[in-house]
Amino acid sequence: MPDTKSLRNRIRSVDSTLHLTKAMGLVASSKIRRATEAMNKGREYANSLQNVVDLLTVSPECKKSPYMQVRETGVTRLIAIAGDRGLAGGYNANVFRLAATFPGAEMLAIGKRACERYGGDLILSEGFSYQDAKDMADQLCLEFSEGQFDRLGILCTKYVSMMTQTAQVVWALPLVEPEGKQSHSVLFEPDETRILNAAVPEYVAGLITAAVRESFACEVAARRMAMDSAGKNAQQMIDDLQLAYNRARQGAITQEITEIVAGSGT
Repeated sequence: MPDTKSLRNRIRSVDSTLHLTKAMGLVASSKIRRATEAMNKGREYANSLQNVVDLLTVSPECKKSPYMQVRETGVTRLIAIAGDRGLAGGYNANVFRLAATFPGAEMLAIGKRACERYGGDLILSEGFSYQDAKDMADQLCLEFSEGQFDRLGILCTKYVSMMTQTAQVVWALPLVEPEGKQSHSVLFEPDETRILNAAVPEYVAGLITAAVRESFACEVAARRMAMDSAGKNAQQMIDDLQLAYNRARQGAITQEITEIVAGSGT
């Protein structure tokens, strides 16, 4: 049976961890509302851009756009979005596991954990702005139009609920004509191809911004759930250790009484 001193030290250690998990859970809770609001706005903006691009890509004239050209050089570029810190359950691990299914892909990292894994300049996911996304999108669209890679994907996390987030790849380039969508009698000036070419960098920037915001909301939700689970486990461990401590202390007292009684009878 462990001695009371080691059990007491163990209880203090677990209690310290419990306070840490509670604090991190409260920080995550305070960020959830703003993160989900930003996520919803990002989704709405990306959907609006998608509708415009879909309207243009059904036009026969736009088939000449470099952004609709399908190449077969085998070069894939992925923007991997992970968290700035750990202790978020399987959030980061799920992103890296999905990334491993694209061997040989060129990786651009957003988020401290992704930058540590894939290299490149440190770009934090929290505080990532639209201007950051626009600068990245302009460069990527230029390189795609020059034929430096075949396709561009955004490896991010989809928010399903507070308890469920799934890693996914959103393909941005090349543009694909939507199935079942017909051309509308819309007049574009000066012409559809020029407007599409001008809109694509904005479209890619919108996709990146929406993906980063949704991924950050997933990170915060995952951390909140992980800290809640860790807190419950820590409290259960403290209860078990406290019971073991009480038993050890009672055993020590009983042993002392037994020795005193045995000594008085001699």
